[in-house]
Amino acid sequence: MQFFIDTANLSEIEEAQAMGVVDGVTTNPSLMAKENIIGPDAIKAHYKAICNLVYDNVSAEVIATDFEGMIKEGRALAKIDDKIVVKVPMTKDGVKAIKYLSNQGIRTNCTLVFTTGQAILAAKAGASYVSPFIGRMDDISHHGMGLITQIAQVYQTFECTTKVLAASIRHTMHLIRCAEEGADVATAPFQVIEGLFNHPMTDIGLARFLSDFNEVNEGEESTEALKAEKNTLEEKIAIG
Repeated sequence: MQFFIDTANLSEIEEAQAMGVVDGVTTNPSLMAKENIIGPDAIKAHYKAICNLVYDNVSAEVIATDFEGMIKEGRALAKIDDKIVVKVPMTKDGVKAIKYLSNQGIRTNCTLVFTTGQAILAAKAGASYVSPFIGRMDDISHHGMGLITQIAQVYQTFECTTKVLAASIRHTMHLIRCAEEGADVATAPFQVIEGLFNHPMTDIGLARFLSDFNEVNEGEESTEALKAEKNTLEEKIAIG
């Protein structure tokens, strides 16, 4: 399963890229606003900056809600860089726009998907990705992960080329379950992806290794630095 990072923050994208754990980026107007990216020219330049940081797959969302507007914006976004995937909402005009853009060879990501029926429509229109929103389903006491399972099964049965891009991910267990349930991609905030590193037994084990090393290397110049690192790890364990 691929990991996309759900952010417009260049520093987060750069760090995730450096760790080798990111395969793409998803953005939306809210994430752009969070970074104070305002105005068409600034937004276009920011998308280009994101594209310069990653190998492929940068989802850029249209603002228009009518067919003609989505086509115009979609084509303009696609011209920014070959890595751009045009993000289009799940509406009647959105599905029409997906069909049109797909026929033009422009990749699309159908967003705000909440039912398997919507996912089928997006796939039939030629969407490259479909984005079911897990967290928002959970928020209204619906089974968000079950939606991933069902869409993945339907797509597999009918050999759909559209990829399941699990979105609205809130925590690390969402990521793990997405992999179990057959999502092709999961997009999440950087802190959620970072959360996969964490386990208290890892911290305890490393602290023990450092302690043992200190015991057999008394007087070495590196001892003080190792002790400091050990103390930091022990503090982390004590806190959480």
